[in-house]
Amino acid sequence: MVVGAPPPHRHLAPVESGLCTYMTQEEDWDRDLLLDPAWEKQQRKTFTAWCNSHLRKAGTQIENIEEDFRNGLKLMLLLEVISGERLPKPDKGKMRFHKIANVNKALDFICSKGVKLVSIGAEEIVDGNVKMTLGMIWTIILRFAIQDISVEETSAKEGLLLWCQRKTAPYRNVNVQNFHISWKDGLALCALIHRHRPDLIDYSKLRKDDPIGNLNTAFDVAEKFLDIPKMLDAEDIVNTPKPDEKAIMTYVSCFYHAFAGAEQAETAANRICKVLAVNQENEKLMEEYEKLASELLEWIRRTIPWLENRTAEQTMRAMQQKLEDFRDYRRIHKPPRVQEKCQLEINFNTLQTKLRLSNRPAFMPSEGKMVSDIANAWKGLEQVEKGYEEWLLTEIRRLERLDHLAEKFKQKCAMHESWTSGKEDLLSQKDYESASLMEIRALMRKHEAFESDLAAHQDRVEQIAAIAQELNELDYHDAATVNARCQGICDQWDNLGTLTQKRRDALERVEKLWETIDQLYLEFAKRAAPFNNWMDGAVEDLQDMFIVHSIEEIQSLITAHDQFKATLPEADKERMATMGIHNEILKIAQTYGIKLSGINPYTNLSPQDISTKWDTVKHLVPLRDQMLQEEVARQQANERLRRQFAAQANIIGPWIQTKMEEISHVSVDIAGSLEEQMNSLKQYEQNIINYKSNIDKLEGDHQLSQESLIFDNKHTNYTMEHIRVGWEQLLTTIARTINEVENQILTRDAKGISQEQLNEFRASFNHFDRKRNGMMDPDDFRACLISMARRRHGDVAGEVEFARIMTLVDPNNTGVVTFQAFIDFMTRETAETDTAEQVMASFKILASDKNYITVEELRRELPPEQAEYCITRMTRYIGADGPPGALDYISFSSALYGESDL
Repeated sequence: MVVGAPPPHRHLAPVESGLCTYMTQEEDWDRDLLLDPAWEKQQRKTFTAWCNSHLRKAGTQIENIEEDFRNGLKLMLLLEVISGERLPKPDKGKMRFHKIANVNKALDFICSKGVKLVSIGAEEIVDGNVKMTLGMIWTIILRFAIQDISVEETSAKEGLLLWCQRKTAPYRNVNVQNFHISWKDGLALCALIHRHRPDLIDYSKLRKDDPIGNLNTAFDVAEKFLDIPKMLDAEDIVNTPKPDEKAIMTYVSCFYHAFAGAEQAETAANRICKVLAVNQENEKLMEEYEKLASELLEWIRRTIPWLENRTAEQTMRAMQQKLEDFRDYRRIHKPPRVQEKCQLEINFNTLQTKLRLSNRPAFMPSEGKMVSDIANAWKGLEQVEKGYEEWLLTEIRRLERLDHLAEKFKQKCAMHESWTSGKEDLLSQKDYESASLMEIRALMRKHEAFESDLAAHQDRVEQIAAIAQELNELDYHDAATVNARCQGICDQWDNLGTLTQKRRDALERVEKLWETIDQLYLEFAKRAAPFNNWMDGAVEDLQDMFIVHSIEEIQSLITAHDQFKATLPEADKERMATMGIHNEILKIAQTYGIKLSGINPYTNLSPQDISTKWDTVKHLVPLRDQMLQEEVARQQANERLRRQFAAQANIIGPWIQTKMEEISHVSVDIAGSLEEQMNSLKQYEQNIINYKSNIDKLEGDHQLSQESLIFDNKHTNYTMEHIRVGWEQLLTTIARTINEVENQILTRDAKGISQEQLNEFRASFNHFDRKRNGMMDPDDFRACLISMARRRHGDVAGEVEFARIMTLVDPNNTGVVTFQAFIDFMTRETAETDTAEQVMASFKILASDKNYITVEELRRELPPEQAEYCITRMTRYIGADGPPGALDYISFSSALYGESDL
């Protein structure tokens, strides 16, 4: 709508459009008063060419800008072409009021587009007022060709100028600061063309001292190849001290619109390349995870059967070799796998963080290769490993016990067999049939002595049978030989009993025939036999093998030996009493002149036998003392090993526990930037690694203990297994803590979070981490949200909203919120991430608004590697409007974000 008439001598009014005011009213009117004829000439030519570039689309043009718009018809047609809208039907009459009506319809349309026209009336246009007509056309150019140009939140003139500056920045001798003198030498226009179409101009051959040549080159190339009509004269621009700004802006805006489509395609291609690069990197990380997980699970699968093999060896040497193999597994083979398992968890967490930051669906490993699957497999491995070690130690103890029992069995059998040698033949004799009375009585007494001796040996037979039974129960490898020998002894023992009873019966039958017997020989035999048996037992005990595992046990043996030594004086009295009987016999024989045969008819034991065995007992006593003292020394050495191991274990165990507790607080307590925290944690990790030498020394002491067959230690509650597990957990925990900080750095950089924001998030988290363990429970998290909401939103979500938030920060329903989950939540809502819709829009630009894209378009617009990536993964386009080989970029874009299968 026309508002008023122009003041005297001020014909061109100010123009306001949308949010941008192009010039103040006083500036514009002053310029009209002083309008340079050269500027008017440039505006006439430029505006005329600009109008014709649009009117030719309707099959017409203008020759004289102030004459050809006077009736309003071509003015309305121009507005319809550049806006794409229909204006009211024009009046067909040729009278002045018809022309004014048509011009007013055009001006009303301009006003409807948000343009405020001041002091431009239809009468001035109809009357052919040149300055008013040029002002009106400039208004149209501003609104429809320049106003929508925006670069970095600038608009119109500023945006167009910034665009020109950026495009020409790399070129020598070009410095665009305005829309007048910066364009006089023509280099700026040539630079714009070369930047977008380097094939049209050889910029290196242009000279700054040839402005007319440069300008004409730009005009000719633009008209021939870019469909931009020649709107200026090179001579007018060069010969004018300050070219017309409006004319230059109008012409330059045509270049912006000519190249905008190419830049839009470039932007779309860059976005697609960025998205594809993220997907390719993520796929590589997924493949690496799958490979590492497969190798680790395969190692566990191969190792478990070896640890489950409980086939016992028959010798101590073979079992100790198994124990050494197991130690090699613990020291050499397992530690690298522990590191692999820790690295696998770190890689998995890093991958999930990258997927989350790039708005991709979470990575789901192949079946059986989840982190939890690996953890379960590892747990099963450690359970089998623990059982294998316990079995090894139990089996070694069993073999040690078996060797001891087998040797003891052989010793007792040898002594028994030595005693029984010839006894069956002796019992089977029938010497009593031809014996005299005295001889019969002697045989009877001798037999009674034998029965006494036989009864005394019953205990040894029972011991032999008991040892054989224990060897069978402990699965001794040569049990068949033991059983055969034991059975032979038992059978022989039964036969001796039978023969003894038969001989007694025979002797008793003739006992009534005999009346006298030498009491002294008999007394000697009766006392010598048990004393001799006692000495046999003493010799056996003094030579008895023993096995102990502690100072207390060997002390018990020493006490028993001391008690035995205390009985020796009494035994010596018994020896002297027995020998006294023999001396009495000799005395009586000498006194009464009895000729002795020198053989006691009641026993095979002679005084010399008693003396010899007594000397043997006295000789074995100090030897037994020496053996016991040597064992004391060995047990003391074992005790030193126990104390040495315990002294270190009691330091290392609490140290590991302390470090575990410190690590649980370190991610919360460390101040400063994430990089500073990372450096602190790396130093912390190095200090832990440097402590490894203490673990190795403890392993050496543990090995010495096992080689000395030390299986218990009352001086410490820490076993080597406890230390190993604690050490592995410590290494894993510090590595995970470092990985959490790395993920926070990834989150910060990807989300654009400042260090100050991270510090604020940490301060809030630390305040509500009341247990100081790096986690918040739901109530503390709710309180933290409330405190953050006061600053961020001014309101707190209700129970339903809080429940939704908890599913985000605690998807596994663990009942706690970690710092990483808290950071993810605080940045998720505001972070700018690419979306499937944005990628679709970018492909649509490359495809020129089609619903499909061709292989040629992909290879033309994208780098070779990423073009082939798209071609191999896109499905065929299904639609009648697509040519053969067309590809479906819509489903491909959805698949990139997990919304369908790629």
